[in-house]
Amino acid sequence: MTNVEHIGIAVKQLEAAEKLFSSLFNTKPYKRETVESEQVATSFFKINQTKIELLEATGPESVIAKFIEKKGEGFHHIAFEVEDIELEMERLRNEGFTLLNEKPKLGADNKLVCFLHPKDTSGVLIELCQEVR
Repeated sequence: MTNVEHIGIAVKQLEAAEKLFSSLFNTKPYKRETVESEQVATSFFKINQTKIELLEATGPESVIAKFIEKKGEGFHHIAFEVEDIELEMERLRNEGFTLLNEKPKLGADNKLVCFLHPKDTSGVLIELCQEVR
């Protein structure tokens, strides 16, 4: 893992959250994107080298909808950039971590992604990210 790629925050209403975080950070989001396969709409802010991803469910079966129903709005995940996601997935699988997907999936912001089960990471959902080449 090379660095923290972004921090994900689950929100009920993306537009309202964008206004709030725009005021907080004194900047507008640089990108908005929908990931149909995950039923999620995202909005990205960048403060120096730190990226914050807001996530809104676009359907009732979205993992974000289920997360908010269970835990409410707030911190959802932390993402780490990796050089070779498949190699890192294999390494972590061999270390005993449970991967939530067997192969990398296309995520937001031009990334291949894989999530680690929070039961293996002290309750924190970890995302691995690799830039699509």
